Amino acid sequence: MVTDTRKSGNAKLWGLPFADVEWTGGFYKERFDTCADFTVPHLQRMFESKDISHVLENFKIAAGEAEGEFDGTVFGDGDFYKWMEAAVYTAVRREDKALLDRLEEYIALIGRAQQADGYISTKQIIGERSGKAVRLGDINDFEVYNFGHLFTSACLYYRLTGRNSFLRIARGAADYLKNLYGDAEKNGEVQTAVCPSHYMGLAEMYRTTGERKYLDLLKKAIALRDSVKEGMDDNQDSIPLRKHEKIIGHAVRANYLYAGVADLCLEEADPELTEVLHKVWKSLVTQKLYITGGCGALYNGASPYGYFFKHQLVHQAYGYEYQLPNVTAYNETCASVGGVYWAWRMLCLEKKAEYADVLERMVLNVNMAGISMDGKKFFYENMLRRAHELPYELIWGQERAEYILSYCCPPNLARLLSQLSEYSYAVDECGIYTVLYGRNRAKAAFSGKSVTIVQETDYPYDGKIRFTFETQSVEGGAEFDLHLRIPAWVRKGKITIKKWGEAAATDAQNLSRAQAGTWQTVRIRQPEETEVLLDFCMEARLTCAHAMVEEDVNQVAVERGPLVYCVEGMDADIETLDELLIPSDIRLEPEEFGIGGRTVLSMKGDFLKRRSLPGEEEPGEALYRDYVNSGYDKIPVRLIPYFAWDNRGLDEMRIWIPVTDVQSV
Repeated sequence: MVTDTRKSGNAKLWGLPFADVEWTGGFYKERFDTCADFTVPHLQRMFESKDISHVLENFKIAAGEAEGEFDGTVFGDGDFYKWMEAAVYTAVRREDKALLDRLEEYIALIGRAQQADGYISTKQIIGERSGKAVRLGDINDFEVYNFGHLFTSACLYYRLTGRNSFLRIARGAADYLKNLYGDAEKNGEVQTAVCPSHYMGLAEMYRTTGERKYLDLLKKAIALRDSVKEGMDDNQDSIPLRKHEKIIGHAVRANYLYAGVADLCLEEADPELTEVLHKVWKSLVTQKLYITGGCGALYNGASPYGYFFKHQLVHQAYGYEYQLPNVTAYNETCASVGGVYWAWRMLCLEKKAEYADVLERMVLNVNMAGISMDGKKFFYENMLRRAHELPYELIWGQERAEYILSYCCPPNLARLLSQLSEYSYAVDECGIYTVLYGRNRAKAAFSGKSVTIVQETDYPYDGKIRFTFETQSVEGGAEFDLHLRIPAWVRKGKITIKKWGEAAATDAQNLSRAQAGTWQTVRIRQPEETEVLLDFCMEARLTCAHAMVEEDVNQVAVERGPLVYCVEGMDADIETLDELLIPSDIRLEPEEFGIGGRTVLSMKGDFLKRRSLPGEEEPGEALYRDYVNSGYDKIPVRLIPYFAWDNRGLDEMRIWIPVTDVQSV
């Protein structure tokens, strides 16, 4: 498992090992298979190509096995380590010996490139030979970021394969980092590592090896960030960590930071840091999170906003409160992947269902949208609206691409998609907690019990979920608690417990909005004679934003179950989606629909289009014009899940649509 909290002193929940849970069909199985069959091989080709990414070539040059100069991105090493996580997940699940052998070859190459003192970052190793680069001269060279992903990937590789070849390299790099921080503590020259993946990485090094020095190093790394001189909001180090009250700055760096702080809190109780996590989490989910789960609204933001005499330019920034534009939404994919890691750690720390709700929103909407249905094209940023054309230029393209210059997001998505089964359940001493619903089979061990739970469902398209159980070994009786997550979107539903055999009986509990966003506990007394049926009523609902979200005033989004829906231009017979209005009493009917070789659940209904008057002039370039209400015409429209958009060519897309209370036309 990528986050092993089974022995963490302050954890209230822990996940199941990868080998003990597997998707058996349905939505998540389809996405895993696509990742294994297409995404992982595609990324491998990108990283192996000397002319595209140059990543593997950099390792060869650093190892003295090829001639040339460093090329590509400074964080390419870390991106490769992320891909290795996805590769080992899929290779182990598929029993792909050829890929596992290939991974061993890559690890041997990385080991040959590593320096005698444990240092490993190809740009600097290559550059030191010609005097073109020095170690740790610029935090934006991402050296420690590369270390962090090395740590995480090596720990995972060891857990899934039992091989310690990669872990040996990680140990050497961690020892180098230990000496680095020791020197920084002595001389007071401290730098904040951007995108601090090493916090999560050091936590896993401690959990994997059991060696206290890695936890101590994590604590020192977090403590020393407060010694940074002239810190920046861009790195969340302009004020001491323990004084953070709202989420600001670079979204990926923020989410990685707070995930790492949560890791520390999982190992050792720290009420002050835990309160910091509460404050920044609340700031995120109540004021700065997109409906899709996207994080980091702005291409560039000024921090603090509105204070002319002192502000800093911040890239892919959390803007000011309620600043959530749609056309220019940044929402870097890595930020929402980091959001999943943060949410999972908060769930393990506090056992609150709200963290699982946010995790699911991120996974099923913005993260799934970051990758095409065929698994080979990617978004770096994730907009909520696409226009026919823009009167300004954006750095990232309006369509997914097979390769993008900043290639951090594709391998981040790949490792997330390949590991999602680990987020399906969590356990404590007394029972099982459901997190991501999907068709699966899982073995859960706790308090001397070993229980296999079988889940059958067509979620996220259908709210009917069936659980049955098998017991392999039992100490102290067969009873246990099944804690069912009732998602925050649930308005009504039912839990039914059926028993057969001598104790045949049926018990039912109706669900209402009052139970939404909570765990509902079912006591399982005779597992092999019991089935639990969940039925979440999945009806389309219209969602409005807080009145302070100016971009969405008098507009609504359509949601069904955990999915956010959108309209693409090809699904409405209209010149532009900007002419659409949605009636507040609209009836939307679900219908299966094929996109990109996959079947999704779309919804169809009658929208409204403003009727044009004879002789009425087009607005042209006028910034303002007279408002004329000439009535409306009905127009049939299809909505699709947001994750499925941009798989049928370039066209408009909208999530937020103006709403009207007009009841008839």
